[in-house]
Amino acid sequence: METKTDTTHKLVFEKEGVYLHTNAKRSNQDTTLPGFIRIVERNGEPALEWSALEDEGRNAPAVFYTKKDGEGGVEDTNFDPGYEPDWAVISTVKRDRVGEHPPVKETSQWSFSLPLSELYSLRRSRFSLGRNFLVLTSRGGHPLPPLHFHRGGTRELLRALQRYIILAPSPVDGRLFLAYPHDSGALSQSFDELQLFDDGSSDLVSRFIQDPYATTFGGFSKVTNFFRGALRPPESPLHPRGHQDHHGPLPADDEPGFELINCGAELGPRPDVMRGQPLDKWEEFLDPEGRVKDPQRIKELIFRGGITPSLRKDVWKFLLGFYPWNSTVKEREDILRKKTDEYFRMKVQWKSVSEEQEMRNSLLRGYRSLIERDVSRTDRHNAFFSGNDNPGLTLLHDVLMTYCMFNFDLGYVQGMSDLLAPLLFVTQNEVESFWCLTGFMEMVHQNFEESQEAMKQQLLQLTLLLKALDPELLDYLDSQDSGSLCFCFRWLLIWFKREFSFEDILSLWEVLWTRLPCENFHLLMAASILESQRGELIGSDHDFNTILKHINELTMKLDLQTVLRGAEAIYLQLACCKELPGKVQEVIGLYVPPSSDETSPESESHETQHLLSQSQTAATATSQSSSGAATAARPPTTYP
Repeated sequence: METKTDTTHKLVFEKEGVYLHTNAKRSNQDTTLPGFIRIVERNGEPALEWSALEDEGRNAPAVFYTKKDGEGGVEDTNFDPGYEPDWAVISTVKRDRVGEHPPVKETSQWSFSLPLSELYSLRRSRFSLGRNFLVLTSRGGHPLPPLHFHRGGTRELLRALQRYIILAPSPVDGRLFLAYPHDSGALSQSFDELQLFDDGSSDLVSRFIQDPYATTFGGFSKVTNFFRGALRPPESPLHPRGHQDHHGPLPADDEPGFELINCGAELGPRPDVMRGQPLDKWEEFLDPEGRVKDPQRIKELIFRGGITPSLRKDVWKFLLGFYPWNSTVKEREDILRKKTDEYFRMKVQWKSVSEEQEMRNSLLRGYRSLIERDVSRTDRHNAFFSGNDNPGLTLLHDVLMTYCMFNFDLGYVQGMSDLLAPLLFVTQNEVESFWCLTGFMEMVHQNFEESQEAMKQQLLQLTLLLKALDPELLDYLDSQDSGSLCFCFRWLLIWFKREFSFEDILSLWEVLWTRLPCENFHLLMAASILESQRGELIGSDHDFNTILKHINELTMKLDLQTVLRGAEAIYLQLACCKELPGKVQEVIGLYVPPSSDETSPESESHETQHLLSQSQTAATATSQSSSGAATAARPPTTYP
């Protein structure tokens, strides 16, 4: 809220809990200084100011950064940038010479005021020494002391800044934003100075808006929605997207490499969700020749309640593609025979390699070494793999070595043993577990690729989800250098294998293998877990290390059914939002790229509304019959 302090000063924005980390080694002052960040209009000119908490009551900060013309001020040679490498190059800090200010206290040397017309760039960094921070640089080339937002608030600050300036992402650093006035001529001139484009004609900005891909040069070949929004007329400082933007096709240049400042839609209430009973009948779903009559219904039942343990050995082979759903009993016998022959042909390949040959094959030797190391520590608490000279360990080793022959380009990567162990435990069969592993790896193989691009993409998608669901939580994590959600890496890599008990993992994976309600349901689970920890994270004095410690300590403490209910409720809440940003729609499968033949967003939305009404009806029926019903309500028909 804006507050007028007098006729010439107006407070536009204020946020406390913004710290400077001084690392002042040559004095007794604190190395972490709490303070306020403000946007203040002084005689009509907006400025960004920081002042220490103990300096409150002063009329203005005691340090002013020089403008390009260099007028006024004297150089302070006692400035110590400490450990912060991003502003160690700072050369001058100017002391205010106005006589009415009281004497400067020791901490006052850190206060500053920068007119927004002199702000050149702003960088949000996620990987500082313990804190997320903003680094601001003036047009004179001087970085200001980084601002550490211990209590969040970076997004609010950036929104407030957009009232006065355009923040355009740098072509070379997605966390760096260049500051421009709301003046297209100045923006065109700045483009020329950056040499981003081939020419500097006067219609550059209009061409950029009309066709950003063709207009942009080289490495800056794509731009984000944020940049396009910033170039719109500045009547509305936040440039909200219209309703039609959310359901139309995403523009080709809408790339998630840069962080969007504005989230967008208001979410409706989160519905209550019920779980069902596990699939406990199988034969009744088979026709006389053994074909599965209604695979979709099978998947719906599994998604709602999992599978009875006695049926897993049969049903998993369909979920993981070992057997086609429409195969007959006779066809499955032929498939098993052919797959068995193929498996042992591949196994013979690595079994026949002599020690001398392996000494000259560093890749195979490396795979074997990794496998032997991981096998010796995979699920040893489980009776199937416990003890020395356990035949289960031999099978685990042999199947993984054979997978290296099957997919030699990928080979073996740490974590694959975690994926195989439950498959081997359930099938109790070397050949079947191998082919089930290949089907599982079809879903997750990109997680194990050396580039890690798929993992980065999933973490980005999880960030988008959390931004839509709980921007305050994400902002807090950002302020603690945890906004990248890197502590969720293990969750996504091996689908929560280390977070739940072995028995829970059997239930969880069969739910995820249905690919209902969307292929990224595991991301919704991650969001559900993070939201469940909201009070613990925000309500305590965590930093990056303690957040990581807290998340790791959730292992074996999470209730699977609660997490699954929360994840499905999140999906329904997002799917029913009519103004959901396109990127979030894409994450949860409601937006399909034009090249795909999948169901249209409109039909998906209609089906989701149908599902929501069914879930609510089922929940009502359950509550009404809970007092005396002898039989459980039939789980509602779920996702198409």
